[in-house]
Amino acid sequence: MGIAFSPGNIVQARGRQWIVLPDSTDEVLMVRPMGGLDDEVVGICTSLEEIKSANFSVPDPNKPGDFNSCRLLRDAARLSTRAAAGPFRCFGKVAVEPRPYQLVPLMMALRQETVRLLIADDVGIGKTVEASLIAKELLERGEINSMAVLCPPQLAEQWQKELKQKFHISAELVLSSTVKRLERGLMAGESIFQRYPHVIVSTDYIKSVRHRDDFLRECPDLVIVDEAHTCTLSGGIGKSKQARFELIQKIASDTERNVILVTATPHSGNEEAFRSLLSILNKEFANLPHDMEADSRSAIRARLAQHLVQRLRGDVISQDRELNITTNFPEREDAEESYQLSNEYRSLFSKVLDFVNEMVTDESGNQRSRRVRWWSALALLRAMASSPAAAASTLRNRAATAAENEEDSDLAEIDELGRQTILDESEDDSAELFDGTPGSDIFGKDSPAAERLKRLARDADKLFGKPDSKLQKLIKLLKSLIKEGYNP
Repeated sequence: MGIAFSPGNIVQARGRQWIVLPDSTDEVLMVRPMGGLDDEVVGICTSLEEIKSANFSVPDPNKPGDFNSCRLLRDAARLSTRAAAGPFRCFGKVAVEPRPYQLVPLMMALRQETVRLLIADDVGIGKTVEASLIAKELLERGEINSMAVLCPPQLAEQWQKELKQKFHISAELVLSSTVKRLERGLMAGESIFQRYPHVIVSTDYIKSVRHRDDFLRECPDLVIVDEAHTCTLSGGIGKSKQARFELIQKIASDTERNVILVTATPHSGNEEAFRSLLSILNKEFANLPHDMEADSRSAIRARLAQHLVQRLRGDVISQDRELNITTNFPEREDAEESYQLSNEYRSLFSKVLDFVNEMVTDESGNQRSRRVRWWSALALLRAMASSPAAAASTLRNRAATAAENEEDSDLAEIDELGRQTILDESEDDSAELFDGTPGSDIFGKDSPAAERLKRLARDADKLFGKPDSKLQKLIKLLKSLIKEGYNP
């Protein structure tokens, strides 16, 4: 009996190398020549012809290559002829090995003429990998030429890193802190979204009327919306969520645009909010019946199942066990450690506390300004309790809070946004997230208060390293974990 070959294996037969294709059987091996086209596919009868695994000679260390040969090797690796044999074209060009369950959203997407998918897997299952796999596959197939990821600003760099390192997709960050730099390199009349085909955009930056229309005019072929539950029509703060939902709804109004929604919490108990999320995928889903479990609703459930994938960790483990695949998710252990502030840090904290006391007791300005000052004071204190880096950044930049961005916000909305962004009181992670470090620049660039904050920032710079007791305690804990064999 001959050797059993798997799809993607490279074999030697008829004096040349071939790639084994998925349609092969034990009797007939369907193969394509290395570097060949689909028209050159042939079937080789294993009982009549000799087929063996292809062997390649080991590189000779006495014959080092030159620049051109190294470039050829790099190009060959990127082309990855082994991927041409499988059903997915992107697998040879990604630096991650997807687990079997992570292929489900990809297969669902490829069955749709226009991708409209809600990936609602549990935390830690790998929704970013699943969405990025779809994007990479569509790019490799030539079905899309551009893509955008809409996400909270604090997740933007993480998305950029994942796309670059694992999927070789170079995406530009479009945040309020990067826009001016990007615009400096544009030609007259050119948009950021015309210049850069792949972008990662802050949802809260692009939702504003000033920026939304520019994005919609040049909207990419594929839009991935991370933390999609913050874009529902109901169940959150009025104007902010409304603006997000309207943006995503307009993006999805183009029936040929691919849209992938990503969230770990698609349903927080609010049926109307959940249906508004589904309506982005298909307008008809906005009017889904409430008794979805009834036998008469099987056809509706089947339609919905084509657009929604949701698995818990237990589901993945049990399904992989049936396939004799071991899937282990890390167990999370929580612990608390205390530390003492250094004398230098304590001194700076006292100075900042005196400053914020003056802020909150200042009666100047209207009621809205006083309310923003109050939340800004809390933001400064929170940054001080975090680290010297956070303290220095906040003291210097005092980036506008979400309330400051919403010029027509009423007091109730300012307070709600403040509680969620500064005090972390949002139960469903739907807090208004803003691009920058908390705190409001409400004093004027050259005011005495601004100069005072700059001096405090310089003091915070001096606390980096040994004076930071929190960092020193963390280093000690990490060393003990590493010594025990962990990889934090």
